[in-house]
Amino acid sequence: MSESSVLEHVFGSSAPYTLGVEEEYMLLDPDTWDLVQHIDSMLAGIDGEFAARLNPELMESVLEITTPVCSGPAEIGEQLRKLRAYVGELALERGCRFASAGTHPFSLFERQRITEKDRYRELVDQLQYIARRELIFGMHVHAAVASPEASVQVLNGLIVHLPELLALSASSPFWRGERTGLHSSRQMVFSAFPRSGVPPRFANYEEFAAVVGQLERTGCIADYTHIWWDIRPHPRLGTLELRVCDAVTRLEDVVAIAAYFQALVKLLSEQVEAGEEVPAYHRALTTENKWLVARHGLEAPVMDLRTGDDERVSVAELIRRTVRELEPHARELGSERELAGIEEILARGTSADSQLRAWDESQDIVAVARELAVETEAGARA
Repeated sequence: MSESSVLEHVFGSSAPYTLGVEEEYMLLDPDTWDLVQHIDSMLAGIDGEFAARLNPELMESVLEITTPVCSGPAEIGEQLRKLRAYVGELALERGCRFASAGTHPFSLFERQRITEKDRYRELVDQLQYIARRELIFGMHVHAAVASPEASVQVLNGLIVHLPELLALSASSPFWRGERTGLHSSRQMVFSAFPRSGVPPRFANYEEFAAVVGQLERTGCIADYTHIWWDIRPHPRLGTLELRVCDAVTRLEDVVAIAAYFQALVKLLSEQVEAGEEVPAYHRALTTENKWLVARHGLEAPVMDLRTGDDERVSVAELIRRTVRELEPHARELGSERELAGIEEILARGTSADSQLRAWDESQDIVAVARELAVETEAGARA
């Protein structure tokens, strides 16, 4: 692919700040609550409007769903409720259940089969053990931006907020049956992937395109979708794609996080359009804050990079501060109610907190997996 073709994009072709969400679900045995390799039977049963919305992933125990383009988080909630209800019914017909979280509490990657598709076989051939152990589940949120230049400048501004978004979505405190001491062990597993983690800061879209172009021309990657940063421009969709989040268990939490992200994109887009400078922070500092959140969740004592104070604060306090900045933008977007769900997450805790409470009460790792299915499916019935 030539360098010029990397610059091709559809930024600005859709309504401002429209949203899309991708979720990766685990397929579960309803008796043992271990993962089951049921993706083929699940996909064989799809019909009608859902045919384009359900897809395989790297392993046969994983199902990916994608919403259509939505005007805002309320519509995201409607679409996900419909999709989760359909997946739940389909799973029961196929003798399984499903759940959403960043990791399965006890399943082993060695027991999972790789999906029989060229893309996944090639990925395993390239990455070997790193790909074979990638038994993790994420949620991605897309938000439309107005131009290629805005995609890079808004991305730069979002980097400092990545720990907040991870904290709100953390749902992977267990790995291979072990209580890891982390709230997002998914982050530690995925960090072994090349071209992952906090993205570099780009001066402009031309620089981003040049980097992607060199990686493609030299055969390091097939295309830019093999760059797996925590957030990235997606030129073919005309969006910024948020990738840092663990798969989220409660549907209402997905909606709140989508509202938070959409309002952030709007805030930063307007600052870029007004010619305001987007502050820059050293990657070592933003990466440190992300690590602290992966370790401690909402109670993480992080650096307040935006004020430069030497005293650390909880990431929950930074989230509340950001919400206050976003409220007028959410009001203009008609998503004030959905943004209010962020305070509910802060008050109740994340899926990681819920899983840890379930473990403390039962000391039964199987019960943790069962509760994940119950909480995930509850959103489809609301």
